Amino acid sequence: MCRFAEQYDDCMRPLERRVFGKRRRALLPLAIGDVLEIGGGTGVNLALYSNAGSLVFTDPEPAMLAIARTKPVVSNLPVRFETAPAEHLPFPDASFDTVVSTLVLCTVDDPAQTLAEIRRVLRPGGKALFLEHIRPPHVLGLLADLLTPLQKRLAAGCRLNRRTREAVAAAGFSLERNDREIWGIVATMVGKKSGESRES
Repeated sequence: MCRFAEQYDDCMRPLERRVFGKRRRALLPLAIGDVLEIGGGTGVNLALYSNAGSLVFTDPEPAMLAIARTKPVVSNLPVRFETAPAEHLPFPDASFDTVVSTLVLCTVDDPAQTLAEIRRVLRPGGKALFLEHIRPPHVLGLLADLLTPLQKRLAAGCRLNRRTREAVAAAGFSLERNDREIWGIVATMVGKKSGESRES
């Protein structure tokens, strides 16, 4: 994982320039109040939290966090870095106003558990911001299914065929935004925590 962390920014640079960068820049200013970023990786989002009051930045891999700590951060934004898996967030219930997940749900072992944890740590009325690649429709979806075993080996467990939009809706979020772009591969979602918690 250490070598993967060192190569991640270089590998992702073309996709960031052509696909993900502008979508991050549109999405991240929606993060307000006390913000949690899960699976933050090498810290690509750190310079984009223009409206956050505070940020807790997590990733399960210390090598990723080490790189993230070197990235520029929005001026005067207090940031705390913590090693934590998305499926088991070490924070009390209702701790955050916004939770951010960008290119995370393709990689986690248990998306449903991750989404339950996001919902648990959000305050009532809080929002989850998602930018993810997902299983595209039709023939491209079949191609994603075929390529996923290879992708998992090459990219630290990343799956090309996760049905993430359906999983977010099933997790109990009220979707205020649910966009699908670029042949149905890229999804941007804003989910609001509403109603009673599903956790028992």
